[in-house]
Amino acid sequence: MIIVLRPDATEKQIEHIIERVKKLGLKPMVSKGVERTIIGVIGEEDIIRIQPLEVYPGVEKVMPILKPYKLVSRDFKQEDTIVDVGGGVKIGGKKIVVMAGPCSVENETLLVKIAKTVKESGAVVLRGGAFKPRTSPYAFQGLGEEGLKFLKEAKKITGLPIVTEIMDVRDMSLIEKYADIIQIGARNMQNFNLLKEAGQSKKPVLLKRGMSATIKELLMSAEYILSEGNFNVILCERGIRTFEEHTRFTLDISAIPVIKQLSHLPVVVDPSHATGKWGLVAPCSKAAIAAGADGLIIEVHPNPEEALSDGAQSLLPEKFAELMKEISKVAKAVGREL
Repeated sequence: MIIVLRPDATEKQIEHIIERVKKLGLKPMVSKGVERTIIGVIGEEDIIRIQPLEVYPGVEKVMPILKPYKLVSRDFKQEDTIVDVGGGVKIGGKKIVVMAGPCSVENETLLVKIAKTVKESGAVVLRGGAFKPRTSPYAFQGLGEEGLKFLKEAKKITGLPIVTEIMDVRDMSLIEKYADIIQIGARNMQNFNLLKEAGQSKKPVLLKRGMSATIKELLMSAEYILSEGNFNVILCERGIRTFEEHTRFTLDISAIPVIKQLSHLPVVVDPSHATGKWGLVAPCSKAAIAAGADGLIIEVHPNPEEALSDGAQSLLPEKFAELMKEISKVAKAVGREL
């Protein structure tokens, strides 16, 4: 249920409505837009349907939300959400945001080198995994807190905000200590306890679509985070499993405009994991921007042959620099900027 307030609604009137909703045993979620304030009501809608909230001072109308995802939907918020990740970086506006770095944090010297390189090419966020979910238990699992410390040092030197993945609810306070954006990976998209924990965090969350998840399931997972109070969520399309075997996954380009129609949350694309091949990263990146993506998250490594994870899909620094120039042209053509 959505309570749409009049443009001239006072803070006292808003507080009165919130208090009333709470007394009904429901959860009010306030969203203040440029022109109007709306209150999303979470809980059993039958309870509120018999309450005459339309007659409350400051209320313009009360509307049901028919979709199962309430706070994520365009019904709840018409205008695009812009997520401020710090360092002057905002995701969801006119400017395309590029996050880049190695798949895994391997050592401090290499990480700082990559961070400097991607920043020079135009990346504004440094990506790097300290905890790595791997298919094989014998594969490199990441450096843990040591890797987080290396990320912090890279940020100190370059000024780039950090996005890194969390895998366990027990690591939330540790990740919050170092990261500017908390990434929830594809394999954890429906780890509901982790989603709830992220919802209670003050940090922005990058939520990746599961490899076999529908768009509805992705939005429902985002709803878990928003329902806990964290509205700073960035959705990520990173490819889904289909019958095609030539690429690692199939990049669902259509998901970008579909999500944009259904939700107010920003959408970024991960062409590295979607394709699994460095030679396909550039064309898929340009296609994503043309389709309306708000950003990209790309893997870069100076020596892919020796990378501890995902070397086959990592761009060489010079290739990344070329791609950034090409992306800039595409962005300009669709009314965006890099």
